[in-house]
This record gives sequence, structure tokens and C-alpha cells, in this order.
Amino acid sequence: MTQEKKPEDKTIVIHQPDFMPYLGYFDRLLHADTLVVLETAQYVNGTSKSWMNRDKIKTDRGEQWFNLCVKKAPRETAIKDIELLDDGGKWRKNNLGLFHQHYRKAPFYKEILPYVEELYARDDKLFWTFAFASIKMLMNLFDIHTEVVFATDLDPQGKNNDMIVDIMQKLGAHRYLSGTGAADYYDESVYKKAEIEVIWQDFHHPKYPQQYPELGFIPYLSSLDLLFNCGIENSRKILRGER
Repeated sequence: MTQEKKPEDKTIVIHQPDFMPYLGYFDRLLHADTLVVLETAQYVNGTSKSWMNRDKIKTDRGEQWFNLCVKKAPRETAIKDIELLDDGGKWRKNNLGLFHQHYRKAPFYKEILPYVEELYARDDKLFWTFAFASIKMLMNLFDIHTEVVFATDLDPQGKNNDMIVDIMQKLGAHRYLSGTGAADYYDESVYKKAEIEVIWQDFHHPKYPQQYPELGFIPYLSSLDLLFNCGIENSRKILRGER
């Protein structure tokens, strides 16, 4: 029986509840003990760097966005307060139609589709609960069982580096695994003062068979692309670099 790690020995990942995220999101979870879901952060939309409510699939014309439709809200609104758009199920139907159009001939479409349909059948009112449900679905398909903690339960204080340090201290942890996107606002002195070790993710995107091979391999798509093309068992191995 494996002995449970003490809080100070755990590696922590802190991330917003992005919808249907790419493989790098789950690569980080493979190297972490705890995921802190940052649903208390400000919701950011409408920029080229915003992937929170959307991700990409591969189509016959290249990569294409698919979206969760949300209600308009003031700029400073927290993720946890963003509501899904109630349009009679239109955006849900459109997403499923897009998946069918471009993955129906994928080798494992029929294996993965029931999980996706179950997700889209949910009647969530809030964006973040639906987005997190997509993360949990993908974690289960990838056989990832990282502990999950919600930021709401920690009441994080401060912004950027200070907020991360506050969360780490409340968890009693000293090892933070960060994505490279955080380098823009990284302040080494804040972490040194708090005696927190920062580890930077070293993710190398795997190649695998995709639809429309004539377009070449397109990386950084939603994890659904790997699953539809390679199936559950092979996707688990590919994510872990075992094939």
C-alpha cells in the first residue's frame, strides 16, 4: 500500500477550468499530486490568448474553434459567476454536429462519442461546472486520478504570483508545477521568499494519426482529437510517451 504524501511533499498545479483542454493540460496532471481549479479568477474572453470557453479540432480546412456559448458579463466577473447561454440547446447541437462532420470516419469515433454525448446532455447553468465536467471526463478517459481542490474552498488572496503563493501556503505545499504561459508575470523573488520551488512544465507534443493527413499533423488541438483518432487505451499510452 502506497503511503500518502504529506502536504509539503506534494506537487501542485493551479489552473482555470478550461473547456476540453489540449494534451499539455493533462501532461501536467500526470506530474502533479493536486490540481487546484481556479474558478475564482477573472473570466477572460475575446482575446487570442483566451482558450477558456473554447478549443480547436482539425477539419478539412485545418484547425477550427468550437465554443461554449456564455452570457455577456462585466469585465471583472469571476469565472464561477459566468453563465452558459440558454439558446434551446443550439450551441450544444452545433458542437456535436461539428464533431460528427469531421470525426465520424475516425477509427474510435463510436468509442468516444457516448462520453461526449453524456457531457453535452448535462443541464449546467454555469460555465465553469460544465467546463470542469469536460476536464473530469478527459481525466477519466486518460486514467488520471489527481486530487482536485477548488479555489472557492481556499478563498485565495492577491493576484498572479501572490495569489499562487497564498494558495500554496494554505495547502501547506512547497512545489508548484507551472505551465510556460505563466512566465510573462513570473517573479522569482516572491516564490523564494515563501520557500516555494517552481518547476516549469516540459511538454513535448506527441504525434499521432489524424484525420485529413494531407494537411499534415496539427498539434495543440483539444484532447478529443487524440481520443477520436487513437481510442482510450492507445491515447493513455501516447499521453504518457509509451508509444
